[in-house]
Amino acid sequence: MEIQGKLQLQRRLDRTQESPLFYKVFALVSGGMILDAADVYMASAVASTTLKDNWSTIQQNSYFLSSGFLGLFIGSLIAGFIGDLKGRRVAYQINLILFGAFTFLGSFAPRMNFLIFCRLMSSIGLGSEIVTGYSMVNEFSPVHSRGKWCATTSLVANCGAPITMLLCTLIIPRFGWRPMFAVIGIIAAILWYLRRDIPESPRWLIAHGRESEAQEIIERLEVNGSNVEVINVKPHDQVHHSFIVSLFVATVAVSATIICQYTFTSWVPTLLVQRNINIGNSLGLSTLMMLGAPVGCAIGAYFVDRIGRKMTIVPAFFFTAIFGIIYAQQSQVVAVVIIGFLLTTCFYILMASVVAVYVAELFPTKFRFRGSGIANGIAKLFTVAMPIVVAWLLSFTNANVIFWIISLIAVFAGAVVWFLGDETNQKDIS
Repeated sequence: MEIQGKLQLQRRLDRTQESPLFYKVFALVSGGMILDAADVYMASAVASTTLKDNWSTIQQNSYFLSSGFLGLFIGSLIAGFIGDLKGRRVAYQINLILFGAFTFLGSFAPRMNFLIFCRLMSSIGLGSEIVTGYSMVNEFSPVHSRGKWCATTSLVANCGAPITMLLCTLIIPRFGWRPMFAVIGIIAAILWYLRRDIPESPRWLIAHGRESEAQEIIERLEVNGSNVEVINVKPHDQVHHSFIVSLFVATVAVSATIICQYTFTSWVPTLLVQRNINIGNSLGLSTLMMLGAPVGCAIGAYFVDRIGRKMTIVPAFFFTAIFGIIYAQQSQVVAVVIIGFLLTTCFYILMASVVAVYVAELFPTKFRFRGSGIANGIAKLFTVAMPIVVAWLLSFTNANVIFWIISLIAVFAGAVVWFLGDETNQKDIS
C-alpha cells in the first residue's frame, strides 16, 4: 500500500500544469542564477580595477580569481550531499545566505587577502546555487515541459552577464569597486528573504517517505484540479542506468561543454591576433558574436522537449567540433564574426540542454544533488586546469593541434551521450 501511495503521488505530480507556486519557484531560482553569471563578470572587473589602483598585485589577483573556482568546486560537492540528505530547501537557503553575506562583507575588505577569503566563501555558496537551482526547477516543473523551463532558466541566467557589464561600467569608474559587492550582496539578501516560504521538493519528500507533506505541496501545484495526461512516462527503474554510468555521462557532458566554451572563447581571440586579426577592440563585433548566447539558449529551450534531450545535445556537440576547427582557420573578420556567432550559439545550446536540463535528470531523486554536484565540481576543476594545459601545449605545438583536441573532446562527449546516456524526455525522474 505504501508503494502504491508513492506511485499515485508521483503520477499526480507528473500530470500537474504550470501553477502560481511553480512560477514563484521558477522566478526565485532564475533570480539566483542571474547572480551566478553576474558574479563571474564582476570578479574580472574588480580584479582589473584593484590592480590598476595598486590595491592588489598580479599574484593576489590570480589567487582572487582561483579562489572563485575553488569555491565553486567545494560548493557543488557540499550542496550535493546537503540537498540529498537534508532536503532541497535546506541547501537552497544556506547557499544564498552564504553567498550574500560574504559578498556584502567583501565590500568592507581592508586588504586584498581578506577579499580573497570573502570570495572563496561566497563562491562556495554560489557553487551550491548552480546545483540546487536547476535541480529545483527540474523537480517542480510539469513533466511535459520540464526541459523548456530548465532551459529557460539558463536563458534568464545568462542575462546576468550583460547586466553586470553595464553596472560595472556605470558604477566602478564613479564610485569604485566596493559598491558592486554591496549591491549584489543586498540583492542576494532580498532573494533569500523572498525564498523563505518556498516549500520542499515534493519528489524529495516522496523519496524519503514523507507522503503527507508531499501531498499538500502537490495539491498547490494542481491548478483547478485539471491535469495533463502524460504519454510514455516510464518508471524510474526503466529510465536510469547505474549511478556510476549516469555520473560518467553527466561528468563528460558537463566538462566537455565547459572546456569547449572556455578554451575557444579564451584562446581563439589571442591566436587570431597573432594572425593580425584583432576583434578584441571592437565592441560591436564582439557583441554580434555574443548574440549567439541568448539565441543558443532559446534554441535549446525550444527543442529539448520537442525532439528530446539526446537529439538536441549530440548534434550541438558535433557542430561545436566542426565550427571550432573552421573558426580557428579564419583569416577574414567577417568570417570570424559569422562562425563565432554560430559557435557561441552551439555553446549555449549545450549550456541550456546539458547543464540546465540533462544532468539533473540522469539521477534518481535520492542521488540527484550528489550526482549533479560531483559532475559540476569535476567540470570546475577542468576549468582551472585548462589554461595550464593549453599553455603547455602551445610551448611545443601549434594552435591547430589544440583545436583538433578540443573538437575531439566535443565529438567524444557527443558519442558518450548518444551511446550511454538515457533519453529522459517526458519520463519519470523520481
